[in-house]
Amino acid sequence: MSTQNITGNGNLRERYSDPVISILTVVLILMLFVFAPLQALGIAAFQVLDFVSALVLIGGVFFLSASHIVAAALLTALAMAVWAAIARLTAPSNFDVYLMAGAWFTMSVVLIFVVGRTVFAPGRVNYHRIVGAILVYLSIAATFVALFTFVGLLIPKAFSGMRFEDSPALASEVIYFSFVTLTSTGYGDIFPVHPVARSLCNFETILGQLYPATLLARLVSLEIEGRR
Repeated sequence: MSTQNITGNGNLRERYSDPVISILTVVLILMLFVFAPLQALGIAAFQVLDFVSALVLIGGVFFLSASHIVAAALLTALAMAVWAAIARLTAPSNFDVYLMAGAWFTMSVVLIFVVGRTVFAPGRVNYHRIVGAILVYLSIAATFVALFTFVGLLIPKAFSGMRFEDSPALASEVIYFSFVTLTSTGYGDIFPVHPVARSLCNFETILGQLYPATLLARLVSLEIEGRR
């Protein structure tokens, strides 16, 4: 009976993995570009939606991967997010920000690993795999959101134009800066000052330039192999 359950779960995962990837992409886009900015305006409802979206992401990644290591990492991220939410309600401090950054980092790295294996695996290129490639790109930016937060908390004044303290606006500011860096936009309103922050920005910029070129080459080769 247990063998049949495992087989059934495997077939279910194989059947719905592509739509789940597209759903996760939409959820992450909402978190980064809708919920975070509106949360920065002080609308409490979007803090709740942001937390619920994080739960959806964790559940979706858990569905995509049967790995016990991935499950343990996701449970750790969930525990940190819940702890941060409770601490923010009872006794707000920078420790809440550390916890949320840790949850973001863990969840983003797991997303890159799990979705990346599906996107770059052999086989025909379809719509969902292209959407999954976008999800990996967004997850790279989200990973650096957490890393910038760690640096900003550990090194005071590592960034000019951005203060790292427990406030609803912090997430929106760091997300904005991460995408400005990833896409090499460089508006100049926020910029790194400390050498560690500068090095991290350089690394993200390099990834932002190399990823689209690498992705395009890989997808083209997969499409050619699929047609053959």
